[in-house]
Amino acid sequence: MQPRSDQAPSPTADTAGAATDPGPEQASGGVIHDIGYRGYDGDRLGRRAVARALFVHSLRGVYGVGRSPKSKVLPVGLSVIMCLPALVLAVVTVVGVGQGIVDDVPLDYSRYAIVLQAALAIFLATQAPQTVSLDLRFNTLPLYLSRPLERVDYVVAKYASLSIGIFILLAVPLLIMYVGALLAELPIGSETADVMSALVGAALYALVLSGIALVIASVTSRRGLGVAGIITVLMMSYVVVTALQGVVGIDNDDKSTAGWFGLLSPMTLVDGVQVWALGADPSTPAGPPNNAAGVVFVLVTLALIAGCLGLLVSRYRRVRL
Repeated sequence: MQPRSDQAPSPTADTAGAATDPGPEQASGGVIHDIGYRGYDGDRLGRRAVARALFVHSLRGVYGVGRSPKSKVLPVGLSVIMCLPALVLAVVTVVGVGQGIVDDVPLDYSRYAIVLQAALAIFLATQAPQTVSLDLRFNTLPLYLSRPLERVDYVVAKYASLSIGIFILLAVPLLIMYVGALLAELPIGSETADVMSALVGAALYALVLSGIALVIASVTSRRGLGVAGIITVLMMSYVVVTALQGVVGIDNDDKSTAGWFGLLSPMTLVDGVQVWALGADPSTPAGPPNNAAGVVFVLVTLALIAGCLGLLVSRYRRVRL
């Protein structure tokens, strides 16, 4: 009878002997092969370097750098949306001033964030969960903390990266408008002072809005819930506050009472600081009614930034590794 083709032939004496008789290398316990690994003999970087690397990595992630092309669509698209109106305003300024139609930038620098707040809120709602929620969802926080990195370092790096990202998102359109004003040969001194004040306001917007967005995103590991919560808080609070200001301002001719409602929304809060501290025109129905109210607006803004940072630190101290 012929053996089946899928059956292995029985070993011969030579092969059987080779299979049972270990060679000298096997008998000695194996061999160490050099596969090209090299030891590290450079400087050992510490906690600060790790925090800096995490900051850079998170800032790149805010704009989709280093991620898949699909992940770049929203941040890049929203950045373009933020810049397009500024480019149009710059062209209108150059053409309008040249033809004597306008004598200034059509939109105040300090009002740009309020006008484009829908795109700003969507950007925050999509990128804040990307910054922190995914680390909670995939439990990657222990990997970060296995290095010489404290929890507070993680929080500060994430807060700083999103804040810088939002500041860039607001600052670039302002600079585009500023370049348009210079090309139109508007007074350099006044335009520079206005854009610098607006940049300070943009930094405040970035710190306040990023802090609120990160606190909301850090509560849940589900990205969808974070997106919905951030948009609801940022957009609905502004709609409710401005509606109340409009109604109260109509009933009270002096609008002093309406100005205090600006404390209840992050957008109107920072706008009130710009009005009182930076001399900007109000972008809402009513700004701080007096100097005492202006001081309160500034203190509440600083307390909100510090409070968001404190809540984030407290939140991540409770995260189990």
